[in-house]
Amino acid sequence: MKIATVIGARPQFIKAAAVSRVLRTQHQEILIHTGQHYDANMSEIFFEELHIPRPDYNLGIGSGRHGAQTGAILEQVEEVLITENPDALLVYGDTNSTLAGALAASKLHIPVIHIEAGLRSFNRRMPEEINRVLTDHLSSWLFCPTETAVKNLTAEGITAGVYKNGDVMNDAFLYNLELAKEKSNILQTLGLTSKSFILCTIHRAENTDDPTRLTQILKAVSQISLPVVLPLHPRTRKIVQELGLNSLLEQVKVIEPVGYLDMITLEAHALKLVTDSGGVQKEAYFAGVPCITMRDETEWVETVEVGWNRLTGSDEGKILDAVESFTPPDDRPSIFGDGHAAEQFVTALEG
Repeated sequence: MKIATVIGARPQFIKAAAVSRVLRTQHQEILIHTGQHYDANMSEIFFEELHIPRPDYNLGIGSGRHGAQTGAILEQVEEVLITENPDALLVYGDTNSTLAGALAASKLHIPVIHIEAGLRSFNRRMPEEINRVLTDHLSSWLFCPTETAVKNLTAEGITAGVYKNGDVMNDAFLYNLELAKEKSNILQTLGLTSKSFILCTIHRAENTDDPTRLTQILKAVSQISLPVVLPLHPRTRKIVQELGLNSLLEQVKVIEPVGYLDMITLEAHALKLVTDSGGVQKEAYFAGVPCITMRDETEWVETVEVGWNRLTGSDEGKILDAVESFTPPDDRPSIFGDGHAAEQFVTALEG
């Protein structure tokens, strides 16, 4: 098969690294990078570290309002699809690049493959929720990472072309953690020792676009007694500066966004993770590190149900209490598969 793959954001680069490695042994892949994440630290380093094939097309869309960005991606992806005429279009996750790619393909009657299908936070105020729901309803092949995702699709009447194949991010994490042991020196660079610090990430629009929520979160982070390492997303940094909240980060070790190998090294060696990222929640689980999620709900409900993830919203007191007292159980079930999701995906695609 000739498959066009659309990627545009950090988590998609990671997933593509795991899938392309297997997919290209038997099929032709055309890689389309939308440029949704365009900063060198947010994009270029991932291609270098993860040995992702160079994009056949780099659209260079950049940032913008959700509607404008989605529309620009749709228009340019459509042009590529007309030129390449692939047998199918592959998209990952829940970004604007995901939805725009799926829309462009469906308008041209090109079957859509959605990896990470069936996830639901049930919060329609999240742009990611709109993106994932619409993409699922446009897709012909839906590859679900968990049983919960399969059940979510069934509840919406989607049963054809649905597969449970595990999580390709687990594939990538396990593969690259071994590589990181040899190649990452981030702990030494930052003067950190294992299990002596808290790793924090903040980037979700529901937090960054709400001054009250963002202020509460930063107040909590500023009071954590252990050292806090915060790789600061460029967009979050800009908003913090605009709101005059820089003083709340004076006690925090703020660093630039890091590459994937450095990030998973920080995750694996943190005492706890404090985040609003969907991907980081999973990586915390893969690494066996307690996760505190600064959201009111999560699409990764399994991590909460088995006791390894605590939801705090943006509540200052709840965040601080979780950092101090949250302890997961000894048992950590294999809810995301066995690390061979990409192989199962390619096998199902051929069947």
